[in-house]
Amino acid sequence: MAGARELFDRVRPRRTQLGLAIRVTVAATAAYALATALHLLLPLWAVLTSLIVTQMSVGRSLKATRDYMLGTIGGAIYGGAIAITLPYSSEAGLLGLLVLAVAPLALVAAIYPNLSTATVTAVIVLLVPTMHHADPLASAIDRVSEVSVGAITGLLVSFLVLPSRAVRQIRASAAKLLELIAEAFTELLAGLTRGRDNDALHRIQDGIGTAMVGMNAIGAEAERERSARLSSGPDTGPLLRTILRLRHDVVMIGRATVVPLPVEVQVRLAAPLAEVGAAIARFLKSAAEALRAGAGAPPIHPVHLALQHYAEAVAGVRQDGLIRGHASDTAERFFALGFSLEQMHQNLCDLDRVVGEWSEAARDKSARVAE
Repeated sequence: MAGARELFDRVRPRRTQLGLAIRVTVAATAAYALATALHLLLPLWAVLTSLIVTQMSVGRSLKATRDYMLGTIGGAIYGGAIAITLPYSSEAGLLGLLVLAVAPLALVAAIYPNLSTATVTAVIVLLVPTMHHADPLASAIDRVSEVSVGAITGLLVSFLVLPSRAVRQIRASAAKLLELIAEAFTELLAGLTRGRDNDALHRIQDGIGTAMVGMNAIGAEAERERSARLSSGPDTGPLLRTILRLRHDVVMIGRATVVPLPVEVQVRLAAPLAEVGAAIARFLKSAAEALRAGAGAPPIHPVHLALQHYAEAVAGVRQDGLIRGHASDTAERFFALGFSLEQMHQNLCDLDRVVGEWSEAARDKSARVAE
């Protein structure tokens, strides 16, 4: 029992990946069985297609299936048309047709990467008849049939076998980003006392940028599911835009903390800045937990109070003239920090609203209103 519990604890955080592995296995097996039952020429292509279109989420599977089918049909039509209208009788003639087939489709694929399958399909339609002594038209039909079987099988498996919705995945992705922003924010504020070089600044923010790219991709998949009425989750746009603005706030704060504040200013602002750092980091991490659990937004009042105390401390620093006599760039960083924190305050208020919209209670209420 202890061993089974330990195995479950290890697998549970990877349940999304485990679900994908199961779907891919089922899709490949089912595609091969179906292609064999239909006596398709090359069941291999049905299996490979099922592997390609079975993706991490239903939304991504929809896009992969659409792109792969469009490329396959287009390549089959073009390759078959060339082979039928321009017959060849030598290796040199086949080489010329191959150039004629590949060159324009490669250009199309370079412009529209989602149609990259067209080039491969056209080559297969041209070359397979030379190996099996088949008709080019039959080769094109076989290719489309094999891919269709694989695509339909993979898409059905994505819907029916442990389906994973992008709407659920975006919760985890957004929560991870909020935690990264919280950690970066805490570390950046520490630069007000010790300074920081640009390399360290980039290191802090590289992880956030990478996570943003992933979240935007999942957001597009979630919207694709919503458009196809496969999901009833809230609009992902406000959540994505709010987190993007919070990332921009962190970038601005990072630029303001490259050089430490003057010592006398540090002394006056140490306590209020510590309160701001703790309140905002706590709110961001609590919001991340709320997104994962589908719970309501955490209380934001401590953030309001901490920023109010900081604003009062800044007013005292300005009144006592502690910034006067310092270099102009020091004054610029001081005021830039205050402006960035105020912008972050507004964006945290937006986050408070958005997390509330993503709560299970809000979704249930919206469903009741729709009924």
